[in-house]
This record gives sequence, structure tokens and C-alpha cells, in this order.
Amino acid sequence: MRSFRSAPLPEPKPWTAPLPDAAPPADMAIYQLPTGTYENRAALAYRGGSFGDLRKFAATAVLVQHPAGDLLIDAGFGKGVEEHIAAMPSYRRSPHELGATVHEQLRAKNYDMSRLRGVVITHAHWDHVSGLDELDVPIWMNPAESRYVERAKDAVVFRDIARTREIHGYTFDGPPYLGFSGSHDVHGDGSIVIVEAGGHTDGSVVVFVNLPDGRRFAFIGDLTWQLEGVTLRAERPKMLRMLADVQPERVRDGLLNVIALADRVHVVPAHDVRAYEPIPEWAGSRGGV
Repeated sequence: MRSFRSAPLPEPKPWTAPLPDAAPPADMAIYQLPTGTYENRAALAYRGGSFGDLRKFAATAVLVQHPAGDLLIDAGFGKGVEEHIAAMPSYRRSPHELGATVHEQLRAKNYDMSRLRGVVITHAHWDHVSGLDELDVPIWMNPAESRYVERAKDAVVFRDIARTREIHGYTFDGPPYLGFSGSHDVHGDGSIVIVEAGGHTDGSVVVFVNLPDGRRFAFIGDLTWQLEGVTLRAERPKMLRMLADVQPERVRDGLLNVIALADRVHVVPAHDVRAYEPIPEWAGSRGGV
């Protein structure tokens, strides 16, 4: 089926300044932990997408191993995912396939859970936090996202899970970072930097991970749902922007920031299975990509 052609976002000037300093330790590593997928049509994901293009959207967590303590970025599907999906409005209940949860994958490879400092959520929507139901570790969240989860209907799953979880609050106490207004350097070595990228939710974030071999990743949550948001400069369709984003104009600004970086940083939209291909799946070893 032919897609409706629409004008892309204006092309931002590529980032040509030096990238921020980073001194990641030699034994730092990242892994992907896929927990399942759900179906959506490209036409609903980005402007110009085809209704005939039915895609599997990722529900994947990322484990970042660091000698000062490991972190997960998002949590994927959890043990209670069927109940979590049922808590959503009917129009958001997409067909889905379930895999092993993050907890099951870590346990199967004898991961030492005492190493896990917590889960940094890119935002508090159900498909990013479902897997928290089996992870008794702190949830990393900034004040703006804390305010969001107190009021938002879309945070009902998070509120239910978080009642029995520790919240590790952090602030954007660092300088602007790669076009984003504020930052938080997790370990103080530039290896994991969380930046303020509100708009999808009040306190949604992008997490930059900088590896010892020089490669850099930007885990952008839902600034765009598919890579075409970056490669074609195609934001969400207007109706989806109104439904999905609390401040669509801020999402657009954040997406343009990421587009400007795309030649120098590997961009990972949370729900695009293709974006995770350079990241090895968790296999219980400490190697890196």
C-alpha cells in the first residue's frame, strides 16, 4: 500500500563540535535483553509510513555493566504484562509476543543482582516499566517524571508497581549536553549521562552511553518510535502527537537534537528492533560490543 507523502522536518545543522569528554572504564559493557514485541503499523509511527507496513515494536531493556555498579535502561515486559496491557484503553492493546523477562534472563545466567544499582526509566509508560514488577531494585526518576506519574492516566501501571519499590531521585545537576538543556553524569566519568528531554512525558529522558572503544549510543526512549523519525526526519502523525505527547513541540526539539547527532552517535529509539542490532544479547559474560 502506498503511503501518504509528507514534508520532513527541517534538516538541523549537524553537530560538528567536539563530543563531551568521557573516560569509561575498560571493562564497561552493554547488552540488550529483548522481552517481547507488539504490533503497530508504520503509518501510526511516523509521518509518511504505510498502513500496509505492519511492524514488531521492541520491548527491550539494556544492561549497562560498570565496575561502579550496573544499571538497566528501561525494563521491558514483566511477569504481569497481560494485566498491564489490560489496564490500558482498548485502542492501545496491540497483539503481542512475549519472551523471557529481564529477571528471568539475568537469573538464567547467574547474574549477581547485588551489582544492579537500579533501573533508569526513559519514561513511565507501561511498556517501559512492566518488567519492574520482578526487579526489587531502585527506580531512577527525576522530579518532573515524579510529578507526571502522580497525575497521568498513562502511568497507572507504574504507580501500581512503584508502591513497593524504592525511588532513587536524581536531578539534572550537570551542564547542557549535546544540545539538551541539562544533564546528570551517573558515575562522574562521562560513561553514562542522562539528559533532560521532556515532552513525551513531563520528565522523559535520553540516556547517552559512551563505551571504552569510543562508540557512543543514545537511548532516546519515545522521541520517535521508529528509526525513520531520524533517518527521514519524520515525526509522529499529528493525531498521534496529540494523543501520545504532553508537549509535542518539545518532542520535536529533542528529535531535531538527535538528528543532528546521528552521524556521530548510534541512536536507539526504544521500540525499533533494528536499532538494537549492534548491541549483543545478554549471555552472562562481561564482554562488550
